[in-house]
Amino acid sequence: MVSVAGLLSPSSASADIGAPDSFVDPLAEAADTPSLSWAACDDGFLCATAGVPMDYNLPHGEQIDLAVIKLPATDPSRRIGALFINFGGPGNSGVDRLRLRARWPWLFSDELRQRFDLVSWDQRGVARSAAVRCFPDDADQWRYLVPSPGLPADSAAEDQLFAWAQGFADRCRERAGSILDHTSSANSARDLDLLRRAVGDPALTYHGISYGTQLGAIYANLFPGRVRAMVFDGSIDFVGNISGHGSDGTTVPLNTRQGVPVGTASAFDEFLRDCSAAGRRCAFADGDPRTKWAALTDRLRNSTVEVYGHPWTLAEIVASTLAVPDSYRELAEALQQFYDTGTAAPELVADIVGTNPPPVDVEQLYLGNREEAYNAIQCADSIVPTDPDYYRRASTAAAKSSPGFGRISVFDTIPCAFWQGHDTDRYTGPWNRRTSAPILVLNTRNDPATPLDGAYAGAAELSQARVVVTEGAGHTSMYVASTCTERVKRDYLFTATLPPAGTSCGRDRSPFD
Repeated sequence: MVSVAGLLSPSSASADIGAPDSFVDPLAEAADTPSLSWAACDDGFLCATAGVPMDYNLPHGEQIDLAVIKLPATDPSRRIGALFINFGGPGNSGVDRLRLRARWPWLFSDELRQRFDLVSWDQRGVARSAAVRCFPDDADQWRYLVPSPGLPADSAAEDQLFAWAQGFADRCRERAGSILDHTSSANSARDLDLLRRAVGDPALTYHGISYGTQLGAIYANLFPGRVRAMVFDGSIDFVGNISGHGSDGTTVPLNTRQGVPVGTASAFDEFLRDCSAAGRRCAFADGDPRTKWAALTDRLRNSTVEVYGHPWTLAEIVASTLAVPDSYRELAEALQQFYDTGTAAPELVADIVGTNPPPVDVEQLYLGNREEAYNAIQCADSIVPTDPDYYRRASTAAAKSSPGFGRISVFDTIPCAFWQGHDTDRYTGPWNRRTSAPILVLNTRNDPATPLDGAYAGAAELSQARVVVTEGAGHTSMYVASTCTERVKRDYLFTATLPPAGTSCGRDRSPFD
């Protein structure tokens, strides 16, 4: 067995790949290492807070607290170190998600949990960590964000959506405070290095999911010599996402240039194939699902189901569901309702798209701020078009090139066009600094949110990375259960050695099993 010291040393994984780039981010280097006082916080977890600089250009100025959570390794005698996990979003609470998912066996097997402390955190701007809050209470937050304009069907509806996005951005600039200008992923990567120092690991072991791959890629290039092992799960084209290729950054909406319409269509094609194969286990299987879908889109293209004041089109309902295969049974039921009656029950749609009713007890210091944090982080990181006319033109083009799902990707990050938080520390490259270990990239074949082409593009931008494909539809190994994929990830995390070229995995079951 390789010694623990060898597994933690970045040099042990890099003997045959050349010396890592010597670059180290100077802003993080000037900051103090946080002190973590772990305390039990139910169900075997330990919690702590870490003080980090609000502004890394002023490392000993105003500090903010990050909420951190840990599930200790179950076999301390064989412990390798900490496995830091970012569950994506951005804007999701890492504390809450680790509590919920730390014991999912297809994501973190017993063998993996024996060897690593699982560690996650609410990154800056999120939930318990200097949260970006744009509303006085959670009731006002719900009233503005949930009954929002839907996918615009004409220019007047586009104007309504632009006005809503401008109003959202105005509220955030007015209420969120100075954190709004310090939420970039570059600053979160600096936070991550301070957390690594705080737990005592000489190099970082990391599992980044979806957006977490962007954060991981930035860390890998700010601290290339401190990479012990990194898994990018549901990865992206980093250049395309941050700056755009050529003039794309200022002319093409963010998710359009990431190929999300193609990913959504490919995932839906697999949904239809799985539904046909499932027979009576899929409510939409009677007849030919593909023919039925064509009839639905022809008949109901602009029909909507109103859920708590928000109009959901048929395409939006599908697109919002495809990431999680466990929801495919309910999606099939909704599609059959549309086919039979021309609509679907609002209660079913609300369950599928994850929309909650208004809060009963008003909380002024509300915890959930995913929508606000998503925009605070993504809009700080990425160049996007700011002229509404680019979105109008992109919508017209998408309706022709991707008639099913293209227009959704045009408008789904529209607040960034009006955003007023600007982080001068945002990272724009380079992306290919030589890391002290190669990076493992995992992606499902038909991922609706992080299409496979983007994962290959992002891997090519890194200095040394290998893509392993999981056959199936759905977003990341968090939702597409694959014992094989978990084993590939686990073996790599144990040794920091990539699997052989051409390695691929199958999913454990059909969504309709």
